Amino acid sequence: MLFTKNIFASNNQLGNNIKSNTMNAQEFNSKLLSLEGSLNHFALSLTRNVEDARDLVQETFLKAIQYKDKYTSDNNIRAWLFTILRNTYLNQVTKLSAKNTISDKTADEYILKNTMFENENAETSINTRNLQQTISKLSEEFRVPFQMVVDGYKYKEIAKETNLPMGTVKSRIFFARRILAESLQDFK
Repeated sequence: MLFTKNIFASNNQLGNNIKSNTMNAQEFNSKLLSLEGSLNHFALSLTRNVEDARDLVQETFLKAIQYKDKYTSDNNIRAWLFTILRNTYLNQVTKLSAKNTISDKTADEYILKNTMFENENAETSINTRNLQQTISKLSEEFRVPFQMVVDGYKYKEIAKETNLPMGTVKSRIFFARRILAESLQDFK
């Protein structure tokens, strides 16, 4: 909240530069603050994390103040702020997704999601090993289709490779997941 007050203090100093068809800086700040709770709630529904939601609202306030000359008093400030917040969130997700995507540069040019652990530690290594051991204990009829899905094959490709009907492939993967879920109940 202290950071928010500092933003608005500097915004009041810039108040004389606002166009005549917009509200003054104090009115603008007052409207922003009155919507802070709603923005926090919306940000929390997007991020599912309290700290990330607060950061997103702060970023929204910064952008609103930075671009307040684009806002006119005849516009709906609530809709304007929610749009800024949503677009900011989508931009952050897009940047994060692009950062974690790999192109394999083969003839097929598959695009892969980077699933490597950034901070692999002993616990992660043990959990991964336990998971792999549990998968290897599945009977071959369940393990092979399941492993192919994990490796990125589509159901159609698995059916062709294993010479099984599509429905059989789907059911075997379903049952493999169920068996793994039961085997790994304590694994969290």
